[in-house]
Amino acid sequence: MGAHFGNLQKIKDGKRMFAITPHIPGGFITADTMIKIADTAKKYNGILKITSGQRIMITNLKEEDLSSIWNDLDMEPAVKNQYSIKNVEMCPAGFCKRSKENTIRIGMKISRNFHGKEMPNRTKIGVAGCRNACTSVYAKDVGVIATKEGFIITAGGSAGFHQRMSDIIAENLSEEDAYKLVEIILDYYNENALVGEKLGFFIDRISIEKFKNDVVEKL
Repeated sequence: MGAHFGNLQKIKDGKRMFAITPHIPGGFITADTMIKIADTAKKYNGILKITSGQRIMITNLKEEDLSSIWNDLDMEPAVKNQYSIKNVEMCPAGFCKRSKENTIRIGMKISRNFHGKEMPNRTKIGVAGCRNACTSVYAKDVGVIATKEGFIITAGGSAGFHQRMSDIIAENLSEEDAYKLVEIILDYYNENALVGEKLGFFIDRISIEKFKNDVVEKL
């Protein structure tokens, strides 16, 4: 893996310091992988940071060490292209007393099939097992929420420079239809939005009514 999978973080005393972030699907990590990340950080004098995106970043790294670090980790980068599905955040659903459904299952399926997929702009997906919507689902571009009645799918959220609360696109869906609607939304966004246009602003441009009608009718 090349040095281009490191992000310039800071120039300190004329030295360029970098960070890397391995892909950890849904934030679930084995003890052995956690130890490997810690050992690698220690070997290269890195600093570990738990990120808001359910990942572990290693920062304070030298550019010339990046390739060796990736070789030692033997993991995929979390982000290979900024204009892509950057992450799929999940609550602990199957291990939580409040969850109405074990949404780790659909979350991992979404992550496995769509993580890294090129999009008109950076895209984040949130998955939650109940209406508490941990993982800030309503601030994500696409959201999946489990309820007693079925799944809710949301779209258009953003917690960035221009904040936007997501819209509810459909409710009371089966798990199969919820997954299918996520796929439909991503494809529709990819096919119709402008380059650089966030999903929420694409929805505002064409109207939420048109967006809902166009994606739901494809189910």
